[in-house]
Amino acid sequence: MSSALTDLFPHPIVQAPMAGGVSVPQLAAAVSDAGGLGFLAAGYKTADGLYQEIKQLRGLTGRPFGVNLFMPQPEYADPAAVDVYAHQLSGEASWYETELGDPDSGRDDGYDAKLAVLLDNPVPVVSFHFGVPSSEVLESLRRAGTFTLVTATTAEEALAVQRAGADAVIAQGVEAGGHQGTHRDIPENDGAGTGLLSLLGQFRETVGIPLVAAGGIMRGSQIAAVLAAGASAAQLGTAFLATTESGAAPVHKQALTNPLFVRTELTRAFSGRPARGLVNRFLREHGRYAPAAYPEIHHLTSPLRKAAAKAKDAQGMALWAGQGHRMARELPAGQLVEVLVAELADARTALSVFPEGGDLR
Repeated sequence: MSSALTDLFPHPIVQAPMAGGVSVPQLAAAVSDAGGLGFLAAGYKTADGLYQEIKQLRGLTGRPFGVNLFMPQPEYADPAAVDVYAHQLSGEASWYETELGDPDSGRDDGYDAKLAVLLDNPVPVVSFHFGVPSSEVLESLRRAGTFTLVTATTAEEALAVQRAGADAVIAQGVEAGGHQGTHRDIPENDGAGTGLLSLLGQFRETVGIPLVAAGGIMRGSQIAAVLAAGASAAQLGTAFLATTESGAAPVHKQALTNPLFVRTELTRAFSGRPARGLVNRFLREHGRYAPAAYPEIHHLTSPLRKAAAKAKDAQGMALWAGQGHRMARELPAGQLVEVLVAELADARTALSVFPEGGDLR
């Protein structure tokens, strides 16, 4: 990988930016201080809120960190479909004694204002989700001294990332928790994602820029696997969601290993865009009816999700989690990095002593 990135953090471990209050400055600082790359999630924050979090993070650590931005979304939602879904959710609103949110609360997530913050106060790394920024944006960040990454879920998307001039691409496998970073939301492609190892193989044959692997990674041995498959670093989200410093609600952290939640599923139920979460009552009852309408459905369900979290009702929350959620460990984030590094070293040692063409019995 380009030394411009690897020089920033000694261990090939990136803490995924998890929007919605999970990736707080304390988490990012702990990961960066331990030798990984901590990340703030700008999604759903105001520009001033982002500025304040960057300021707070800089007060907690002198180590490099990153900030993630959501790309503005084109309008392809059917207002009638949103209205129908809102009618279906009226019972949820009554149950949680709250109003549904306004689906027309904004489409661009304050992108331009947040980008201005990052150009006026440059940070070491910026990543993008839900699309590819313009070449001009990427070049302006490069001139500011910022390393850029963009999420891709197909080889075609990875090629678009390279053509735009990003420094590296995040290969997001279908195993990943939270929102899939597809560049275009095509309902016909729901459930058709590619597993991470296959995706890394495709990316290596398609693009020449460095790869960061994301999707279901919970152990150091899995980090070793993606490094062997061509990635230069691994991005972990669910693994850090359960840590002490994570801003996730306690009921969300507990649900990761709760036997009541046995599997994950990609769903549009909470946001209108495919996102992987633990299967709970809300997802089962509403997932099949949710239209392709992001961020309209996100805004619509926001009060419901907040009310469920306040009531500590895991059955009504968006319990984002990757496929490896049962392997979550409730540790301080810095200690988790240390454990992952030790596991990675053990895996590398095991590979180095395994005889070529040896007996697999």
